[in-house]
Amino acid sequence: MKLKRSLGLFETTFYGVGVIVGAGIYALIGKAAGLSGNAVWLSFIFGAAIAAFTGLSYAELSSMFPKAGGEYVYAEKAFNRRLAFLLGWLIVIGGVIAAATISLGFAGYFSALFGTPLIPIAIAVILVLSLINFWGIKESAIANIIATIVEVGGLIVILVLGLKYLGKVNYFEFTPQLGFPGALSAAALIFFAYLGFEDIVRLSEETKNPKKVIPQALILSVIISTILYIAVAIAAVSVVGWHALSQSDAPLALVAQTALGQKAFFVLAVVALFSTFNTILVTLIATSRMLYGMSEEHGLPKIFCAVDKKRYTPWFSIIITCLAAIAFTLLRKIELVAGLTDFALFVTFALVNAALIWLRHKLPNAPRPFRTWAPLAWLGIIFSIAMLLYLDKIVIAGGVAMVVAGLLVYEVLNKKW
Repeated sequence: MKLKRSLGLFETTFYGVGVIVGAGIYALIGKAAGLSGNAVWLSFIFGAAIAAFTGLSYAELSSMFPKAGGEYVYAEKAFNRRLAFLLGWLIVIGGVIAAATISLGFAGYFSALFGTPLIPIAIAVILVLSLINFWGIKESAIANIIATIVEVGGLIVILVLGLKYLGKVNYFEFTPQLGFPGALSAAALIFFAYLGFEDIVRLSEETKNPKKVIPQALILSVIISTILYIAVAIAAVSVVGWHALSQSDAPLALVAQTALGQKAFFVLAVVALFSTFNTILVTLIATSRMLYGMSEEHGLPKIFCAVDKKRYTPWFSIIITCLAAIAFTLLRKIELVAGLTDFALFVTFALVNAALIWLRHKLPNAPRPFRTWAPLAWLGIIFSIAMLLYLDKIVIAGGVAMVVAGLLVYEVLNKKW
């Protein structure tokens, strides 16, 4: 049994926009404004450019190898199975940690509205979304589209609120202390608001004409997210100014509250529920497809690529992803391991860019329906390593331990398969 090709460009683009336009923008815009001033919108353009360096590498590689294993396949074709397994391991561990962390965020917003306990709600949302994941990719896509519309609707509310304030500030005003370099520093921070585009490649085996559609969805989702971010950044500084924005722990809530009053809390809490709900769903789908893809390429036992005969979904990989996410949710100090998700991503980005560069030499005549400019991949490597160094030392140490654990698991599995 194989996965069913049900998705087109519309669904895959919504999938990308939904995972990119998550909760990150609600927190990062304040910190970014403190670095770049009213010119924070410019930092979003720079941040998009940094994301594009790696995004375009994904686009080319996904057009060459349209497989659910995504990064695992790219690394295996370019390097070897050991490095491919390590990459898949990092993505899976990072994925389940991210799902657990965000489920607790969902439970926090839910508790603020309804006074419910955190852990039971966090576990419940993982179970419900895992059931949707199992039910079918088309059904998952519908849930994703609905949630994405609400997510984007929340940002459009901020945009509309800012319309009557447009022109009240100088949009090229940088912070007095940092000037233009501050906008560049903010771009490195804002890069985090674009994470998630890479998950699109793991829909390759459930997408019609993936060699064409997946690269298009990658590019469109980053462009749409960038336009939204720039518009919201301009609206936000128009309403409250960069200084007030940078001083707030909930900057966009401050913008909405300034224009709407106390009604803003309920509106943004509902949007946050849909945003976290959507991010968990996409993360569970992407992680389960990575397990499926690794098994399909003989990197994991065959049971991981078992597909349900009625739903056409990888049922065993979905169950394992669900149980692992719940296990991490039960950790009392989840924040201690949450940073490992970023470590896994930046190592992945560096290796994906390196895979593209090496495959240009190794397979120069291989068909490439989409082709990027190779020097951009070098920039992708540089920025990925820079982002790694941006992480706390304890996160880097934990990441190294995760890498060692992955290599040990590979050696154990390699003796059996």
